[in-house]
Amino acid sequence: MQIKLYQVDAFTSEVFSGNPAAVCPLESWLGDKKMQSIAAENNLSETAFFVRGENDYEIRWFTPVTEVDLCGHATLASGFIIFNYLDPTSNEIVFQSKSGPLLVHRSENMIRLDFPSQPPRPCVPPKNLIRGLGTQPDEILESEDFLAVFENEELIRGLHPDMNLLKGIGLRGVIATAAATVGDGAVDFVSRCFFPQYGIDEDPVTGSAHCALTPYWAGRFGKTTLKARQISKRGGELFCQLQEDRVEISGNAVLYLSGEIQI
Repeated sequence: MQIKLYQVDAFTSEVFSGNPAAVCPLESWLGDKKMQSIAAENNLSETAFFVRGENDYEIRWFTPVTEVDLCGHATLASGFIIFNYLDPTSNEIVFQSKSGPLLVHRSENMIRLDFPSQPPRPCVPPKNLIRGLGTQPDEILESEDFLAVFENEELIRGLHPDMNLLKGIGLRGVIATAAATVGDGAVDFVSRCFFPQYGIDEDPVTGSAHCALTPYWAGRFGKTTLKARQISKRGGELFCQLQEDRVEISGNAVLYLSGEIQI
């Protein structure tokens, strides 16, 4: 069996930055075990599989160790492949997913994702969260992940988490965030994201994390249009818009490779 494989760097306009995602268009669904094995072999933070229907697509995402309910960068990468290689006349896609329908739109030089807003709420953090981060945050909230808010960007850059401690904290992972350095102007907030129990110690750029980050910082800054930067080693930029109970997340993408899987 031959399966087409693309690798796309998402939330960037340059290869070797952003977040690499594998994208596998399918004629029909493979078994879960086979898709998980492909994702493990790819060894990227996410591999997206999608099947085209009559008017939309079904999409699923796998880390090297498990399936997830929502993924931003691999959805953006999938949209990039459809818009540029599989259906160049299309400017809008609907992906049916475990998190409901996800609208993807091509606009000028960027791709825009329409995702559910997941506002974080106060919580009592597990004891290993602060120990695992190694630095005391100013505030800890929870949504799909724990959100650790720090005083400044320099503290985020200086984090060296203990991944073994963060593996057992209960939620999907930890988002560390702070307002961008005063005087930057081009960026409103920064973040880093850690998902060791999903086989991803640090995710380079995490679109789905901005479902929580966008409503949080929109409330802090009193505005609904925000620019974000994920300050991992690879780095990436996201343009976010809060729309009531939805979050629009826009970014660029670039193709790194295309080929075929032989199984």
